[in-house]
Amino acid sequence: MTYLRGRRSMLPAVAALLSVSLLAPPAARADSNDRKVASFASGSGSIIFLAAGLALPLLRDGDQGKNHSLRVADSLGTTLILTEGLKALTKEKRPDSSEHNSFPSGHTSAAFAVATMESAFHPKEAPLWYLGAATIGWSRLRLNRHHPQDVAFGALLGFGVSRWELSKAHGIILTPYIDPENRSMRLEFNRTF
Repeated sequence: MTYLRGRRSMLPAVAALLSVSLLAPPAARADSNDRKVASFASGSGSIIFLAAGLALPLLRDGDQGKNHSLRVADSLGTTLILTEGLKALTKEKRPDSSEHNSFPSGHTSAAFAVATMESAFHPKEAPLWYLGAATIGWSRLRLNRHHPQDVAFGALLGFGVSRWELSKAHGIILTPYIDPENRSMRLEFNRTF
């Protein structure tokens, strides 16, 4: 039963990823309203989305609020470190410029990391979180800042890191600060990755 429940939790993420990859037309066909929406989603909208994912647990998750916020921060930080490392290794050219930091999409990986964490804490909200993350990924394609594979891999990376985060009792990087039993602050270092 646990296996099936785990597989069902992936359905919104897979649906969001497919919608981003299949439904986003080339940037050249984007009209001015689409560009405005995409610009907002890539800029202020992305910041609001990530901030909400970090702050909402503090406001509504009661005794677990601090731990949930730390878990989201841990997943987001790990995802961004891996994303930047991959950008430095691959040096893929962006479709709209001569910059060589296209793969994977950092906006998309961050958004899917937050969406996956929040969906785990509040499963009924999963479609909303994944829709927000998919919109951010879509915006990167609409603005011609990334190739479809950059966005698709960014989504998979954010999702995968968050599932890894959720599988560990004390998190990945912020291990000394996460206390799943919510007893008190403790120092414990995780040697395994």
